[in-house]
Amino acid sequence: MSRFIKLSLFILFAFLLLSSCSVRKYLPEDKTLYTGAEIKFERKKDDDISKLEAKLKSAVSRNTNSKVLGMRPGLYFYFKANKKNPGFINKFLNKQIGENPYYFKNEDVRAAEDILNNRLENSGYFGSRVTTKIETDSSDQSTSVLYSIDLSKPYRLGLYKLNKTTGDSLQIYEEIKASLRYSELKENSLFDLDLLKSERERIDQYLKERGFYNFNSDFLIFEADTNAYDNRRFNLFLRLKTEVPEKSLVPYIVDEVNIHPNRTLSNEEKVKDTLFYKGYNFIQDSVFIRPKYLKPYVLINPGETYNPKLSRYTSRRLSSIRTYKFVNIDYQETDTLTGENGKRHLNAEIYLSPMNKRSLRLELQGVTKSNNFAGPNLSLVYSNRNVFKGGELLRLSLNGGYEQQFFGKTGNQGLSSIQLGLNGSLLFPRLIFPIDLNESFKYAIPKTKVSLSIDYLNRTQLYNLSSISTSFGYLWEGNSYVTHQLRPINLEYVSLGNTSEEFDEILDSNPFLRRSFEQQFIAGLTYNFTYNEIKDQTTSEGLYFGFNYDMAGNGLNLFGSQNEEGQNEFIGLEYAHYFKADIDLRYHLRLNRKRKKLIGRIFAGVGRPMGTTESLPFVKQYFSGGPYSIRAFRIRSLGPGTYSSEDGSNSFFDQSGDIKFEANLEYRFPITDYLNGAFFADAGNVWLMNDNKATPGGKFTSNFINEIGAGVGLGLRVDVQGFVIRLDLATPVKEPTTSWYLDSLNPVLNFAIGYPF
Repeated sequence: MSRFIKLSLFILFAFLLLSSCSVRKYLPEDKTLYTGAEIKFERKKDDDISKLEAKLKSAVSRNTNSKVLGMRPGLYFYFKANKKNPGFINKFLNKQIGENPYYFKNEDVRAAEDILNNRLENSGYFGSRVTTKIETDSSDQSTSVLYSIDLSKPYRLGLYKLNKTTGDSLQIYEEIKASLRYSELKENSLFDLDLLKSERERIDQYLKERGFYNFNSDFLIFEADTNAYDNRRFNLFLRLKTEVPEKSLVPYIVDEVNIHPNRTLSNEEKVKDTLFYKGYNFIQDSVFIRPKYLKPYVLINPGETYNPKLSRYTSRRLSSIRTYKFVNIDYQETDTLTGENGKRHLNAEIYLSPMNKRSLRLELQGVTKSNNFAGPNLSLVYSNRNVFKGGELLRLSLNGGYEQQFFGKTGNQGLSSIQLGLNGSLLFPRLIFPIDLNESFKYAIPKTKVSLSIDYLNRTQLYNLSSISTSFGYLWEGNSYVTHQLRPINLEYVSLGNTSEEFDEILDSNPFLRRSFEQQFIAGLTYNFTYNEIKDQTTSEGLYFGFNYDMAGNGLNLFGSQNEEGQNEFIGLEYAHYFKADIDLRYHLRLNRKRKKLIGRIFAGVGRPMGTTESLPFVKQYFSGGPYSIRAFRIRSLGPGTYSSEDGSNSFFDQSGDIKFEANLEYRFPITDYLNGAFFADAGNVWLMNDNKATPGGKFTSNFINEIGAGVGLGLRVDVQGFVIRLDLATPVKEPTTSWYLDSLNPVLNFAIGYPF
């Protein structure tokens, strides 16, 4: 396979090398290709002009045809595809890498000169001169442009102050004067027209947040005066225009806040009752959401000054309830012309349009999991929004599925499982706590979630596993990037039954594994923190950081006891005592506007058994390998450490650990509108915290860096509006017990849904 790839690349490179020389014969004789512009400063001042240089370069930037090793393959395939009878290959290559020709035009140079002069003046470099030199390369039939700039000394700010014109006693002057403390216009700063525009917008926002509802940034005007200086300095004066409407010069007070909790087209004209609750008017024909539950979401307070920031926060908070489809906040000026201290008055109208209260959804899914099990899954989901007239969301789901493992390790392929589950959750859009803290959260009110689930798993040829779990916890957003989830109560009971002789032999040979299944009761606390700047996997760039903490058994130690074998017990059930923490760090770097991205990821996690507990519960252990991990290795086929059985038939259950480290690097690029490609490299492994005689070499040591497994590969992803089907083909380049190598004859094909990270 590797020889085939190398040969293909060589043939393609040779083809491009031979064909690109003939681009010139397709060019019209009276035209030349435009190869770009350069800006050169004849006289640079001592000042830092990097920002000015970037601004000028952006002004003259134009599309040019790309070059690869001095060749223009994109342009070549454009011409080949537009000739008579181009052929399939030329059409295909033109669609993938073809480029339209970009020719030189004299009128573009004249327009660029005008733009450069304008940018120089707007940046304070009055009197600068721009000269142009056009350079044509006849051998390449191309033209470039050199713009030489004789840079003058810039104008700098001396004094910046507010000039009062009419109505000197108006409050607006005091507010504008106070806002200047936060201005970016400082003494000795350069004249910058863009900065002056930003200053007007900043003052406008400052005034609106202090109640000036009808103010507009166009009412502000700047005047520059250079008469006081002879060394290219200027004084800047800010004033109001002479004909500003009177209502724009005074702040507004919100008199009433009218909330319409159930606004629909069908009941818009109905006569509604008005309920007055803690200063707010709730207008509805019947109680939809109780006022005491809805009121904490509204930050607009009667009697206080108008503030658009509070409107935005209120809209976002109300939308987060998941009961409303639309949230609209409108302000209406009252008939009162003036009030106390010259203030005017508004009424706030909050219109809330609810979603359908109940929904029933039947889903038939094709499921693929990280453990290489795949199969059909049928689920029935019932949702009831606002079930107790407090915005609560009740969700009940009944699901069943059949799965079979297609790509597992030798000896595990063909395993199948039957799953049945009944899950229920109740989400309260408020903090349920002994003390009412809901109004203490400005960005978003926390939610309280209670869940209960019963699951049955029949892993044919091995065992049955029944479990019941319940949790109570809180979810909240710190800002648009940060989310928290805290579950102080997290209980799980697991019962293992109907084990086969084959599975009993596995447990008998590995006491650690047996104990991990015997820990029937897990009671603890979990906390999840997420910082996410990546809103879209295709176009977004930025940082993702996830932190998870899981602790169990500490509280039960106060009431538990030890059995004859020295293990912790509570009400006759052996329980787990451990802590577990991991971090997931990712960075998405967008390389251009054509969906090309470079993604790096590091994952590190550690779990430590505590007290008499010798191993983590099996469901809490780490594993490595598979489509969301090290893709050159099958699921759970890495580790722990350098462990490998003598006959090579490692058990699926043996290859997990208490410690995990992984690093991934992936380059993604578009092929067509809905098909993306990727090249990637993965490395990592899992290790044990304590020695296990059944898995020698599995304990974590200082030599762990030499015990990683690594692989490289390429992938195809079908991405249709966020639904992604992924195929990744990878080959190992290092195993935990070997040095680096390339095994291209034994690739691993991974099939999965969604991006790996």
